[in-house]
Amino acid sequence: MCGITGFWLTRSALHGSPDPRSVLRLMSDAIAHRGPDDSDHSFDARYGVGLGHRRLSINDLSPEGRQPMVSASGRFTIVFNGEVYNFKAIADELQRAGVGAHYRGGSDTEVMLAAIEAWGVEETLERFVGMFAFALWDAEQGTLSLVRDRLGVKPLYYCFSPLGLLFGSELKALLAFPGFEPEVDHESVSAFLRWGYVPAPSSIYAGVSKLEPGCLLRVTGPEPAAAKLERYWDAHRVVEAGSQRPLSDGGALEELDRVLQSAVALRMIADVPIGALLSGGIDSSLVVALMQAQSSRKIRTFSIGNPSADYDESRQAARVATHLGTDHTSFIVTSKDALSVVPELGDLYDEPFADSSQIPTLLVSRLARKQVTVALTGDGGDEVFAGYNRYIWAPRLWAAMRLVPTRLRTRIRRWLLAITPYRYDGALRRLLPAKSLPRQLGSKLHKAFGVLGAESSDALYRALCSQWQGGEEVLQRSFSERARAPAGTGSFVSDMMLMDLITYLPDDVLTKVDRATMSVALEARAPFLDHRVVELGWRLPIHTKIRGDVSKWPLRQLLYRHVPRDLVDRPKMGFAVPVSEWLRGPLRDWAEDQLRLDRVREQPYFQPETVAATWQEHLSGSRDHGARLWTLLMLQAWLNGSNGPNRSKPVLRS
Repeated sequence: MCGITGFWLTRSALHGSPDPRSVLRLMSDAIAHRGPDDSDHSFDARYGVGLGHRRLSINDLSPEGRQPMVSASGRFTIVFNGEVYNFKAIADELQRAGVGAHYRGGSDTEVMLAAIEAWGVEETLERFVGMFAFALWDAEQGTLSLVRDRLGVKPLYYCFSPLGLLFGSELKALLAFPGFEPEVDHESVSAFLRWGYVPAPSSIYAGVSKLEPGCLLRVTGPEPAAAKLERYWDAHRVVEAGSQRPLSDGGALEELDRVLQSAVALRMIADVPIGALLSGGIDSSLVVALMQAQSSRKIRTFSIGNPSADYDESRQAARVATHLGTDHTSFIVTSKDALSVVPELGDLYDEPFADSSQIPTLLVSRLARKQVTVALTGDGGDEVFAGYNRYIWAPRLWAAMRLVPTRLRTRIRRWLLAITPYRYDGALRRLLPAKSLPRQLGSKLHKAFGVLGAESSDALYRALCSQWQGGEEVLQRSFSERARAPAGTGSFVSDMMLMDLITYLPDDVLTKVDRATMSVALEARAPFLDHRVVELGWRLPIHTKIRGDVSKWPLRQLLYRHVPRDLVDRPKMGFAVPVSEWLRGPLRDWAEDQLRLDRVREQPYFQPETVAATWQEHLSGSRDHGARLWTLLMLQAWLNGSNGPNRSKPVLRS
């Protein structure tokens, strides 16, 4: 796990800029947190191509694993972030084919280069099992290839500017380039306020793009016209292929067990201490169970809890850990702990980012990093095996909504939203036993009522995933949203799952995990995002994944083999924090400072009156605007932080 950066300078920039090697060091140092163990760079003066690398040593801790790394022939140079877990199998295949190289060390990077020399980039990518973002310079052909893994576990930004092509694992690296001053993209601000993140391929800065998952950008010069984008792995094709080759229940479980065991085993290979993040839910519990079953030592597991019982999963995680026999460490997150990290969030994330579970993710990463350098996670299980609650009740809601004309539904929506979530909670508590009431039911009902005006199943899905509806209520002027096309699988549930897989998963979940873990140089590995698991998952029919009100049926069946049912069959909680309550309590002063009218008016984005009214409604308790306010607060924190438009440039030293 590392950080990569680099450029392909135009001739004018090459002759007018400071020493390119000094610039590479500056860009690399901006992401030093991703790789604190080592740093190096290379520069091809003939073309103006530079590659920079920050190293977090995981496999082959020796200097032989240092990057940028040059292939045996000298043709290719690579900087690589991530892991190719099956590199030993690829090395064996090269040897059997008689094209194997003599390896100086034991890193996957060396095997990657040998494979690319033997088979080329595209054919080699088909063999990789892993997570990666890399830049490959072909000195013979004068071609630079930027590549991102199939599911988007590892990030990669790039930009064509008058200076040339700039790229890096994080925006911080690009922003460190002298003279690079991008402008905030107003449409991205609108998209952020709707989704809580900036959807790929856009970034918060105009002209700066995220390389999308499963893509290869082949560049033959420093101008945009010299770039060709190719998609070597496409989730849409995977879904289509899976529907054509469905698995039966009996064969599916054994095949899934085999592939998951392989995915977990590959991710346990490391030359550093390894552990797992354990929430106590289905996904992380199954990962830990498979780890412990394949280990002769106690697996180190880590969990985060909350003083509020409505948000606390630490006791459940501890019960699972005790049953599996892991070496478990837990930490209860208080509002004081949250307050201590909140001021860092605007800088930790390159762009505005408003998934409030970023707080416990950051804290559990810091907890784990004290003992391990690698941690396995359960990320991806929900998107592949239908784990989100909306996959169960959204189709039922849409079936009922279709029976009522849209105009009448819109009126009903207005009446129902006039009642506050707290009044719903109070009424339901008087009618039903407290134990039978889901957490924050009033707020969930409000969200459900808010989507009653949707005119299609796709519009319903978008409304369920939105904070502000495109930002029109709070922005000073309306901006066109960069539309995301419906998935079009023929099934509402499959459509939602596919859209989550290609948008919410990489742009929210994986961004959150990457920035949180890499801020403390912790490598996170997700077995459910092994592309073999994903491809197998899409061969399972929806009725195999969801049975009645039970989601993730195949994963539950596998987990029952390791953990008693009473530890498994419980309501899904998610990795949440009581942000609404915190904004009325310990985070109130910080939030009010961010949302002061004079500060809001300084920005060319907001309707100050709407911001003030939303804040007052939330404080009064008449409405719960916690999620909406969090988007505004994270945008404000970013705008005023070191990665925002008012940032100061790093000093270039020779």
